[in-house]
Amino acid sequence: MATVEVSFTALPAHVRTARLVALAVARRAGVNEDLLDEVRLAVGEACSRAVGIHQSKAADTAVTMLLVDEQDQFIVEVVDVGPLESSVSPDDLDLDADALTAPAAPDAGTDPLPDLLPPGFGLAVISGLVEQMSVTSEMDGTHVRMTWPASDVMAPSAE
Repeated sequence: MATVEVSFTALPAHVRTARLVALAVARRAGVNEDLLDEVRLAVGEACSRAVGIHQSKAADTAVTMLLVDEQDQFIVEVVDVGPLESSVSPDDLDLDADALTAPAAPDAGTDPLPDLLPPGFGLAVISGLVEQMSVTSEMDGTHVRMTWPASDVMAPSAE
């Protein structure tokens, strides 16, 4: 089992780099070409979510992404500093038309650029892209774990 750990400053510009690294490792792990767009989109969403949480709670703390090449599967785990209680688990998502409407205009004392998406929307997007996904809260923060099937390209051939 090979593991790559990537830590990056919580800036939106670094999400693209994280996606590129995840794609390179996914190819090396033997993820089918048909699934690479899903990997790219899901990793981008998970990293964007983590960057947003870090910027609001601990801007000086790096976002961590673990890429694991296990036998027959490729795992990406993105760790943010927010507790699970401040986010929404995929099982709790109830996205209907009312939830997708923009919030009312902000008060003078609130953020001038409100978040137009409901809480948990990023997790809903990820769960639509990934068959196996889990969200857990641990001491170091919330872990979003995504798994894709992969051929064991590093295994010795049976020739």
